[in-house]
Amino acid sequence: MAAHKNGSLIHIINRASVFFKNGSYRKRILLTSLKPVQCQRRTVSSIGDRNTNLTPHLSSNLAGWSYNELYELSVKDPETFWGSIAKERLTWNKPFDQVRDCEITSGKINWFLGGQLNVSVNCLDVHVAKHPDRVALVWERDEPGTEVKVTYRELLETTCRLANTLKRHGVNKGDRVAIYMPVSPIAVAAMLACARIGAVHTVVFAGFSSEALAGRIQDAQCKAVITCNQGVRGGRFIDLKPTVDAAVKNCPNVQHVFVAQRTTNPTPMGKLDIPLEEAMASESAQCAPEPMGSEEMLFMLHTSGSTGKPKGIVHTQAGYLLYAALTHQYVFDYHPGDVFGCVADIGWVTGHSYVVYGPLCNGATTVLFESTPVYPDPGRYWETVQRLGINQFYGAPTAIRLLLKYEESWVKKYDRSSLKTLGSETGGVCIAPRPAEKGAEIVPAMAMRPFFGIQPVLMEEKGKPISGNDVSGALCIGQPWPGMARTIFGDHKRFVDAYFKPYPGHYFTGDGAYRSKEGYYQITGRMDDVINISGHRLGTAEIEDALDEHPAVPETAVIGISHDIKGEVPFAFVVLKEDPSLNHKAVVKELRGLVAAKIAKYAVPDHFLVVKRLPKTRSGKIMRRILRKVAMEQTGDLGDVSTLDDPSVVAEIIKAHAQYKSLTSQNK
Repeated sequence: MAAHKNGSLIHIINRASVFFKNGSYRKRILLTSLKPVQCQRRTVSSIGDRNTNLTPHLSSNLAGWSYNELYELSVKDPETFWGSIAKERLTWNKPFDQVRDCEITSGKINWFLGGQLNVSVNCLDVHVAKHPDRVALVWERDEPGTEVKVTYRELLETTCRLANTLKRHGVNKGDRVAIYMPVSPIAVAAMLACARIGAVHTVVFAGFSSEALAGRIQDAQCKAVITCNQGVRGGRFIDLKPTVDAAVKNCPNVQHVFVAQRTTNPTPMGKLDIPLEEAMASESAQCAPEPMGSEEMLFMLHTSGSTGKPKGIVHTQAGYLLYAALTHQYVFDYHPGDVFGCVADIGWVTGHSYVVYGPLCNGATTVLFESTPVYPDPGRYWETVQRLGINQFYGAPTAIRLLLKYEESWVKKYDRSSLKTLGSETGGVCIAPRPAEKGAEIVPAMAMRPFFGIQPVLMEEKGKPISGNDVSGALCIGQPWPGMARTIFGDHKRFVDAYFKPYPGHYFTGDGAYRSKEGYYQITGRMDDVINISGHRLGTAEIEDALDEHPAVPETAVIGISHDIKGEVPFAFVVLKEDPSLNHKAVVKELRGLVAAKIAKYAVPDHFLVVKRLPKTRSGKIMRRILRKVAMEQTGDLGDVSTLDDPSVVAEIIKAHAQYKSLTSQNK
C-alpha cells in the first residue's frame, strides 16, 4: 500500500472499505476518524462526555450510562432498554403495551405490540411544529451547483398533497404502490405519502429494465405506480415512462400510473396515466395521518435478482424507524446542524434507512444525490462535500473502487475540512466502530463493535458456538433486534429457510467473520463464496483482499472453477488502473506473489484474466454466476442479465477470455 501513504481522503476510504466485497448487502458499517483533515465542529471520538457517558442520552431513564453499560443492558434486558427509548424517541398515537414477542427459530419477530403511530408524522410533523423552516432535503441535482433546498414545511405540504392524490384515486391502507423514480424530493414525498395513508411502498431502482420492474410489481401486487417522465444522470436523459408502460402491460393489478415531470420533455400519456403535479395542485396541503400498528407493513424492497426470483423483504413501522434513527445518530455522530450526505439511491435499503427515514426522523438535513461519482469528473463527490459543507459522507463500496482508478489529485483539490465521519454503506448498521467509550480506537477495515441489542455469535459448521477470541466462523446474531426484516412477502418459509434454519436459534447473516484478540469483529466475506482447493476450504474474499492490496488493482473478483485433480481452483478477474505504463504480465506475477505471501501457495489463482470492468447489478453486486459461466466456457446460456448495469460488459469479458485462452494454448 506504499502508493497510498500520503494520508489522502481516498486512501482513508479505501482502507475503511476493504472488507465490503462485491458491493453486496451487509448489515454492518466501517468508519474511520479523519485525522488528516480539520473538522469544523467535532471529531468522531466526541461521542460521550468527559465521564464516558453516552451523549446525547438515549432516554431520560438511561442518562449517565456509559456505552459498555448500555450495551450490556441492551442484550441482557432488551425490554427495559428498547422500551424506554421507544417511549421517548417516537411519537405515538397509542402507547405500546408489550415491548417484544419474538421466537427466533420460527422467524416470529414482533416489537412494540399494541402501539400505534405514523412514520410520516415522526419524520415531518414533529419537526414542522418546532422548526418548520429547517432544511430537510438538499437535492444535489445532476449538474454541479444547481442544488435545491427543501424545508420541512415544504416537504410536509408536498407529502400531504401527494397522499391526498393517492387517496382520491383509490389507494388505501394496505395497498401496495411501486415507486420508479430518480433520487429527488418528489420521490421522498412519494415514500412518505404512502406511509402517511398506510399504503405500502416498494421502491424500484429507476434503471431496472421493464422486465425486472414488472416482476417486482407483480410480486408485490401493486395497485399503482409512481414514476417520472425521465431521469437525469451523468449528463444524460434517461427515459423512465416507456419502461413503466412496457412493464404495466403485464401487470393487471395496476390501476393508475402517476407521472411526475423531471424534465420539460414531453412523454406520451395513456389511459392509466395521471399527471402527478397537476393532480397534486388541486389537493389540500393537509392530510390526516393513518394510525398504524407497530407491526403493520411499512415497505417491501426486493433483492436485485442476480440469482433466482427476486424476494420482497418486508419491514414494518416502529421497530424499523427507531433503529434507523438511532444508528443514524450514534454510529455517524450526527448532531443538529450537520449536513448528512448519504449518496445511495433510494432504490436500495441504504437509501431508505440513511437518506430518508433515519435522518428525517432525527430532524436532520439530508442530501439527495442524483448524479454519478464521475460526472462531470472524478472529483464530483469532493466538490459536493466542499460546496454543501457535508459533515458525514456515506458511499457505496463499488463507487469507492471506481474512484481508485483515478488520480488522488481529484480528492486533494477540494476542501474536505467539514467532514468528520466516513462510512461504507449498508442498510441497517449492526456492527460499527461507533458508538463506543470516549477515545476508543478505530481499526481500519474492521466493523469492530456490535450496536445496541446486537449479539454477534460465531458458529462452527456443525452449529456449535465458538468461544474465545482470535477465532473465525459463520457470523450469526443471537437475538432479535427492532430493525430486522420481518418476512419475505408471500413466502415466510423462504425467509425462515434463508436466515434462521442454517443455525437454529440464531439469525444467520450469510457472512463469515473473525473475532480478533481484542474482541473486535472483522467481516471476511460471504460464506457461500467458498471454494475447496485440494481439501482446503477458502473464501474467495480472502484471495480478493490479497489481490486488492496491489496499488495498481482497484478491484477483483475471484470464483472457483472445477479441476480434475484439485477439485476446484481459483480463477481471478482483475481490473487494473487506467495507466498505459502498466506491464500486465509483471502485475500478474506480483499478484501471484501477494497471494502466496498473504495466504499460501495453494491459494494462488490458476488463472488471471485482466478485464476493463466487472459485471455488476445496478446495486453494485458482482454477478459471479456470469463470471463462472465465462470461465467454464458455458456462455451459451448466461441466464437473466436484465439487472446488469451495462449488459455490454459481458461481451467484453467473453472476448477477453477468448484471447486469454488463445494465448495460453499457444504457450503450451
